[in-house]
Amino acid sequence: MAEAEKIHVFWDEGMLKHNTGRGVFDSGEDPGFLDVLENHPENGDRIRNMVSILKRGPISPFISWHHGTPASLPQLLSFHSPEYIQELEEADKTGGKMLCGGTFLNPGSWEAALLAAGTTLSAMRFLLDGHGNIAYALVRPPGHHAQPTQADGYCFLNNAGLAVQLALDYGRSKVAVIDIDVHYGNGTAEGFYRSNRVLTTSLHMNHGSWGPSHPQNGTIDELGEGEGFGYNINIPLPNGSGDRGYAYAVKELVVPAIRNFEPDMIVLVVGQDSSAFDPNGRQCLTMDGYRAIGRIVRGLANAHCNGQLLIVQEGGYHITYAAYCLHATLEGVLNLQIPLLSDPIAYYPEDADFTKKVIDRMKKYYTINVPFLREISQISKEQN
Repeated sequence: MAEAEKIHVFWDEGMLKHNTGRGVFDSGEDPGFLDVLENHPENGDRIRNMVSILKRGPISPFISWHHGTPASLPQLLSFHSPEYIQELEEADKTGGKMLCGGTFLNPGSWEAALLAAGTTLSAMRFLLDGHGNIAYALVRPPGHHAQPTQADGYCFLNNAGLAVQLALDYGRSKVAVIDIDVHYGNGTAEGFYRSNRVLTTSLHMNHGSWGPSHPQNGTIDELGEGEGFGYNINIPLPNGSGDRGYAYAVKELVVPAIRNFEPDMIVLVVGQDSSAFDPNGRQCLTMDGYRAIGRIVRGLANAHCNGQLLIVQEGGYHITYAAYCLHATLEGVLNLQIPLLSDPIAYYPEDADFTKKVIDRMKKYYTINVPFLREISQISKEQN
């Protein structure tokens, strides 16, 4: 009997040393008139549950565990500027600081950030060296908002961006990023905004810019620059988009873009904050939706990358349901025909008609304005 396919999970408990504190949501503030404050949403408990569901949940026979190592300075400089890394090192030496809204570098945070970056690089290197097909970097602090020169949105180092650059340095010709975190993967996009070797796609709620740390809007007109024009595909979805809306967006926009681009490595950037009950998002994905996305992305990896796929953890702030949605995503990636774990929520009502109309308008826009995607309509017609 053939051995079951494994997902190689890279994890290190040292990432739990990043203590984001308590306060009013992510502000770190105590107004003085509340008896009970809450943990910052990006806290260790969310990751502990992700680890435990993979170790003790029904998917555990499909999981192989690996350790990472901290990233080195030269590795960080493959994506980030020396001045920015020096700023982070100095903040760590002086006891920490708030780098931007909700983003606290506290004692222990820099060590955890280096581990997150290095663990993601270890996962990518595992694939590049031919040791497996599917690797998952289960890391925190998250990274996809971190830009080459600044922190943003709970992120210090861009874990996925560093892994993409490593793949290019190893000789991979083209890498595609599929980001399904509820927030725009602005840092990764910024890092490769002028490159035609990296296709960055991001499905996110239509939140726009939230200040100097996040100047990008995540709108469809942010297409890239120079040689990278057309290689940044933003898919800002209306609030309330759920399983059917996301599936439609992936099939109508992401799949044709990947097929046109023909990457030899895919990085799936996952955030379970697109789920129906996440405190940091306004979308309505359930386990079925994540399962479907995982299955589609695996199909793309099989078609273009000899089955190789790197998955990188980002957001997901509901302490229990995020772990369930992760489990479902990996079930989809494994292409399991029968769900291993039932949804504790089971059903969430969704009206996908408006979302589909918005997606159709985006599709028309990209078809007209982006040379790289002008075949998208014909490909979609052939699929249908």
